[in-house]
Amino acid sequence: MTNIALVKFWEKCKNPPTRLFIAVMLFLACLVAYMTRVNFSILIVAMVKSTNPNITAPDYGPRFDWSQQDQSLLLGAYFWGYMITSLMGGILAAVFGGRNLVAGCLILSGILTSFTPYLAIWNFWSVIVVRFILGLFGGPLYPGFHDLISKWAPPDEKGKFVSALMGGTFGTVVTWPLCGLMTESLGYTWSFHMTAIICAIVGVIFLIVVADRPEKHKHITETEREYIVNSLKENVTKQSKFPPLKHALMSLPFWALLVLHYGNMWGLFFLLTAAPKFMAEVLGFKLTQAGFLSSLPYLARLISAFIFGQIGDTIRRKSWMSVTFMRKFFCIFSHIIPGGLLMVMAFGGRTAAVCVALMTLSLGFNGAATLTNLANSQDLAPNYAGSLYGIINFVGTTPGFFSPMIVAYFTQDQNTIDEWMWVFITGAVVYVIPSLFFMIFGSGMVQYWNDMLKSEVKKEDPEKTS
Repeated sequence: MTNIALVKFWEKCKNPPTRLFIAVMLFLACLVAYMTRVNFSILIVAMVKSTNPNITAPDYGPRFDWSQQDQSLLLGAYFWGYMITSLMGGILAAVFGGRNLVAGCLILSGILTSFTPYLAIWNFWSVIVVRFILGLFGGPLYPGFHDLISKWAPPDEKGKFVSALMGGTFGTVVTWPLCGLMTESLGYTWSFHMTAIICAIVGVIFLIVVADRPEKHKHITETEREYIVNSLKENVTKQSKFPPLKHALMSLPFWALLVLHYGNMWGLFFLLTAAPKFMAEVLGFKLTQAGFLSSLPYLARLISAFIFGQIGDTIRRKSWMSVTFMRKFFCIFSHIIPGGLLMVMAFGGRTAAVCVALMTLSLGFNGAATLTNLANSQDLAPNYAGSLYGIINFVGTTPGFFSPMIVAYFTQDQNTIDEWMWVFITGAVVYVIPSLFFMIFGSGMVQYWNDMLKSEVKKEDPEKTS
């Protein structure tokens, strides 16, 4: 039996399924998308003039007299653009195809990123504009990813595919230390160029390797194509490009997902935009150290995301619990524990080691989001998973510019750990309350409005009591 198992494993290694390459490309696309999103969070530390007259700032390139409010505007500008196109991302994926949409956005993001350091020299507002436009190109990406997942991932492999979206987390892990090291060696201009080139290259490869659905892929085997299509045909059909918004907005499970996603994105975007600043300016680490330590929570999140994703696929395959119960139960790990750790940090984080450990554990447990808010749009409406995710991401993006404003508000007079305590308390509350709402009103079942053709016959929501 052992020999037979080894032979089967070797055959799979020699002839990997096409959907594996799709998942890998999703991972890489998320990775480089985050490189162009988060590089500015650490590079801005090297671009601004020091407010401490006793410290001589290293020469990483031209420095600018940007106030705390200016910096919050710059960090938030990306998310204003991101929010706009995220809302329509699912529709854009349906019109242009997930493959073309993702590849085009990555290539254009790479080009724009290269211009950023030169625009900073020219004009402060030009940097805000380019960050805003980068956000416009970043917004449709995740709806596009979810659109591709809904067409490529069999039901008992959803966890693995959603875990591939943690490529963005790994992008943060790679980008902050790499940008810190390159900035200290060559200056911040080359850090912008590096992330830009990598992003554009992956965009081109994505265009070559990926297809919108198995039926359109040139190199997939007939066996794999039939397996994927047959496993999805019950809930994924050809529908209108426009989601049934009226029915979705009247659905309590949808609102529960939206609230849960908002809480998750608050915790994620707070650390995304503020962690390097906190590490460098409050805890006193050098730029490379700040980049490395700020990336540790994301490394923990990446590892736990794949573990939780595997757990979720096993639970569905073995039918150990219902999808609804699984989504609600794992909120304990994705939201409640991370919020509790931020609260501990607010009152007990007075040393660098404790702060780094608590931030790492908090975001590490949040990797369980692959079993909660990141996967739930695939449950509720597989036909409109991209559009649904775009809507919740539209609202979930607002912490991207709210959290820098809150940081700026609490630290405008002093920038010490006592002021940051209130920032951590806010993050803890916004993590926990949405999870409680979802535990009461959330669902993991396909909603009646997923297939409006069927809903014409059966207008009652069969999950109304779920």
